[in-house]
Amino acid sequence: MADGTKAVVDTSAADGAADEAALAAAIDELADGTARATAAGSSTDERSAKGAGKASTGAGKAASTGKAPASGKGVSEDEPTGEDDTGADTGTATDEEPDEDGGPSSDAPAVAEETSEITAPLSATEIAAELAAGDAARRAAAASADRPAAKRPPRDPQPTHDPRDTATLPQTLPAPLRHSGDLIGHRYRLEECISSTETFSSWRAVDEKLRRAVGVHLMAAGHQRARKVLAAAKSAALLGDPRFVQVLDAVQEGELVYVVREWLPHASDLAKLLADGPMEPHEAYQMVRQVTDAVAAAHRRGQAHLRLTPRCVLRTDSGQYRINGIAVDAALRGLPAEDAERSDTRAIGALLFAALTHRWPYPEDRHDLQGLPRNIGEVAPDQVRAGVHKGLSELSARALFDHPPHHAEPITTPEALARAIALMPRIRQPEPELPVFTNPPRHNTHALPTAPNPTRVVAAPGTAPAPVAAPVRRAGRRLRRVVKVTAWTVALGAIGVASWQLVDSLRPGSTAAAVPQPSSTTTTPSAHAATHDPVPIAVKEAISFNPLGDGPEGSSSLPKAIDGDPSTEWITNWYNDPFPRTKEGTGLLLDLGSAQPVSKVALKFGTPTTAELRIPGKGVANPPTARPGDFTVLGKQAGTTVEYELDEPVTTRYVLIWLTSLSQNPSGTKDAGKYQAHVLDAKVFG
Repeated sequence: MADGTKAVVDTSAADGAADEAALAAAIDELADGTARATAAGSSTDERSAKGAGKASTGAGKAASTGKAPASGKGVSEDEPTGEDDTGADTGTATDEEPDEDGGPSSDAPAVAEETSEITAPLSATEIAAELAAGDAARRAAAASADRPAAKRPPRDPQPTHDPRDTATLPQTLPAPLRHSGDLIGHRYRLEECISSTETFSSWRAVDEKLRRAVGVHLMAAGHQRARKVLAAAKSAALLGDPRFVQVLDAVQEGELVYVVREWLPHASDLAKLLADGPMEPHEAYQMVRQVTDAVAAAHRRGQAHLRLTPRCVLRTDSGQYRINGIAVDAALRGLPAEDAERSDTRAIGALLFAALTHRWPYPEDRHDLQGLPRNIGEVAPDQVRAGVHKGLSELSARALFDHPPHHAEPITTPEALARAIALMPRIRQPEPELPVFTNPPRHNTHALPTAPNPTRVVAAPGTAPAPVAAPVRRAGRRLRRVVKVTAWTVALGAIGVASWQLVDSLRPGSTAAAVPQPSSTTTTPSAHAATHDPVPIAVKEAISFNPLGDGPEGSSSLPKAIDGDPSTEWITNWYNDPFPRTKEGTGLLLDLGSAQPVSKVALKFGTPTTAELRIPGKGVANPPTARPGDFTVLGKQAGTTVEYELDEPVTTRYVLIWLTSLSQNPSGTKDAGKYQAHVLDAKVFG
C-alpha cells in the first residue's frame, strides 16, 4: 500500500489515543455529583438530539471507513445483488457511484454531525460505550487499510454486454441443450437451430396447436438476464405495432425460459438484399422511411431496439419492411439501455449508409459487408461511392456521425430523423424500361414474284451493270392499275344489285319484302350465347391460401365455407389494420377435384368484404403453393353477397377467392374492432 495511505492510518491512531485520554478524564469528572446532576437534569429533547447525533455519527463513521451499509452492498436499486459482468467486487463500485439521493459521496456531512454529537451532554455509561465502539471502528479501519484496493477493469466505450451482469453465470449456466424434434411448452416443436451463443439459442419451430411456423429463443431460467429477457418480451408484445415482428409468447417453465415470435418465411433481411450490390435510391428511401417511422413510434411508447442491424430489418413480398427483435435482442445479449434514442438513430444511419454504398460504415467487416479503411474517418456515402443520391447521403451522415461533414447539424433522435425524411423531396420509383423494338425490314409489296432460281447475269469487266429498278417500278404501276379497275367494277356491281332489290321490294304484290334477306351485320349465334342454366359443382376441399403470411388461417373452420349452411362460417385471422396496409391479402382456394368448366361463383360474407375471383395461370404446376401473381384475375366485387358470372366458361380445377379488403368486427362480438373476413358460403357452378 502507498505510504500516503499509511500516514493517514497512523494519524488516526494518534488521534484515537488523545480521544481516549480525554474520555478518561471526563469519566473522572463525572464521579462527583455535579456531573450526575447535570446529566439527570437533561431534558427529553436533549436526549432525542443526542440519539439522532449518535445515528449520524454511525453513518459518518461508515462513510469515513469506506464501508457501505449492509442493505446496499454497492448495488444499484434496480439490479439484483451481486450482478457485475466485470468480475470485480460489488463493494468497489460505491466509491464512484452517487448516493441514493443523487449526490456524490462525501465525508463533509459526517463531520458536521459528529460535531453536533460532541456538544451534547453524555453520561459515563454512554461515554464508555462510545469508547468501545470507537476502538472497534479503528480496528476495522486499520484492517481495511492493510488490504490492497481492488482495481476496476477499464470499461469498453461501446460495450457488447451489460456491465452490471456477472461474468461467471454464463459459464455455469450455458444455453440449454436442445435437439431438433424436442417439444417446448407441450406445443412448440423445434425444427432447425438458426443461431447459438454461450447464453441462448434461436430456433425455427412449429406451433403444433395453430400449425404455423414460429421462431423460438431459449435461455436458462437461472441466468442473470432471464428476468430482463422476459420483461423485454412482454413489453414488446404489448407494443402491438404490425411494423414489428410480433412476440407471441414469453414463458419461464422450470429451468427454461423461452420467447416465441412470428416467423416470416417469405421475407428477406436487409443483409440478403444487399448481397448483390447497393439499393436504388427509391428502394433505399422506402427502407429508411418505413424503419424510421416504426422506431420513432416505438420510442414514443417507451420502447427501444438497441440492436438494429441489417439482419433485423425484413422486407416482405409486398414491399413492406418489418423490424425483428425489438427490446428482446438487446436483453438476450445484455446490452445497456443508455442513450437509447441516439443508439437507434445511429443504427438507422448505418443501415442507410450500407444500402447506398454496399459498405459497412466502420472499419470492421460486418453482416457480409466490407468495412471502410481505418484512416478514412467520418465520410458521407457520396464520398465512398459515385452516383449516390445527395439528399440520402446527407441524411445518413447526419444520423450516423456526431460531427457530420460540411458542418451539418447531427440528428440524434428517431423522431427528428422522421421529420427530416418528411421534409425531403419524395423520391419516385423509376419508370420501367420498355423493350426496344427494331423496325421490321421494309419489303416492296408491289413487286411481282420472281422465279425461284433467277439466272444471274454477270457483266463483263469494264461494262456498266444493267439497271433493274425501272422494270420493277413499271410492273408495280401496272399492278396498282389493275387493282383499282377491279375494285371499281365490284363496287358498281354491288350498287346495281342493291338498287334492283330495292325497286323490286317496292313494287306492289312483290314477295321479296316478306323474305328476310341476309345482312352483313347478323352473326351466327354461338353455342354459349344460348340460354344456359348453371349447374352446381361439388367442391372437394377448401384450402387456406396465405402465401404472404406465416401459415394457414382458420384451419379448423375451413369445411364450414363449403358445407352449404350459411349459419356456419370460415373465419380468417384477425388484424389490427385492414389490407393492404398489413399485407396484400389472403385467400380461400377451392379444389374441385378435377378440371371442370366453371361459369359462375357465388359467395356470402358475414361482413362487407372485397374479393377477387382468380384461377391459376398457365404453367402453374401446384396452385396451393403458388404466389398470388401466378393467378389470373377474372373479376372483383365487394359486399356481403357476391356473384361472379363469366361470359365464357373457364375450365379449371382450382378457384381462388382472394380477399383484398376486410371489415372491422362490430362491437359486442368476439374480437370487436379487429379486421377479419367471415365466409358463410361459397358455391361454384358449371
